[in-house]
This record gives sequence, C-alpha cells and structure tokens, in this order.
Amino acid sequence: MGSALSILAKPVLVTGASGFVGWHVARLLLERGARVRALLRPGSRLRELGAETVTGDLRDPASLQTAVADCGAVFHVAADYRLWAPDPQELYRSNVDGTRNLLDAARRAGVERVVYTSTVGCIGFVPGGLGDETTPVTLEDMTGAYKRSKFLAEQVALRYASEGFPVVIVNPTAPVGDHDFKPTPTGKIILDFLRGRMPAFV
Repeated sequence: MGSALSILAKPVLVTGASGFVGWHVARLLLERGARVRALLRPGSRLRELGAETVTGDLRDPASLQTAVADCGAVFHVAADYRLWAPDPQELYRSNVDGTRNLLDAARRAGVERVVYTSTVGCIGFVPGGLGDETTPVTLEDMTGAYKRSKFLAEQVALRYASEGFPVVIVNPTAPVGDHDFKPTPTGKIILDFLRGRMPAFV
C-alpha cells in the first residue's frame, strides 16, 4: 500500500457526493488537491464542486467497475438514510449489497484504501459509560431497518479488512451543518423544531 500522497495522486472515488456528508468529503478532498470522481445515480446532480462525475449505482456491479478504475482510494459515504421505508429490503439492497458490490469492485481494481462511512448506531452501548469499537454489539441490538442495514454493511467491511483489504471504518454521530439540502433526517428534526412543528425533542 502506498503513502497517503501517492494514493491521492490517483483519482479518488466518492460515493454519496450529492448528499450532505459526501459533499463535504468531496469538497475537502478537492481543497487538498485530490482528483475527485463522484459516483452519481442517473438523474442526480452535484452542486458547486467541479468534480469529475461517473454515472452508476451501488446495486449495479458493472457500473462500479468503471467507477473505481484507476482510483487510489474510495470514500464510501453513500447510504439509503431513511429511518423508515415502506419496503425495508430497499435499505438492505443499497446499504448492504451495495457496500459489498463496491468493496468487491475496489479490490478487483487494486484500490489502495477504502474509507467506509458507517454510523455511531453500530457501536455497542455501555450502561453508564461510553462504548467504542471494541464494545460487544450484535444485530439484535440494532433498532429499525436503517441501523440493521448499516450494521450488516459494517460487518461486510470488517470481513474485507480481516482478509487484508485496506478498509477503514468511521462512525459519525448525527452530522449537522451547511449544505444539508434535502435535508437529512437529522437535519429535518432540527428544522421541524425551529419551525415549531415539534413541541419538544428528548
């Protein structure tokens, strides 16, 4: 595996760059001189970045082979972030199968580093204390299809890492900030509160 500088000398694929966190990841990479390639689903738009774009879908393995070609690194930020969905299987197809498809394509292409964005919800809970990556946690501890899908996707990433593929996992907590255009479920909670649509939030 090369150094960070040598990895960033090649194109860097960012999934989810049309979303909130992915947009900020892509922007920071561009500011550091990286050649960012953004994976966009058909019909998606990328605001104000000027990154290279490639059309594809995490559920379409063939499109991912094109997306990762010649890349030194992949930042996998995309996720179906719905706290409720009529068909929970949609979350599993995007978040679990999609992560597996991307990691498989990245490994085949010889990508040197993958950063997978999970969620704090996948970290175990310690009564009266703080959990970390070593805290025991199981699928049964996950509440709702979104958390379960992210937990299973993280297990996929951990398996690839255990097999020697250079995967790093990050577990952000309720990110908030500018450029949350849609907004995300977290951003919507804040907006609803500020607009008086939510009397209280505990």
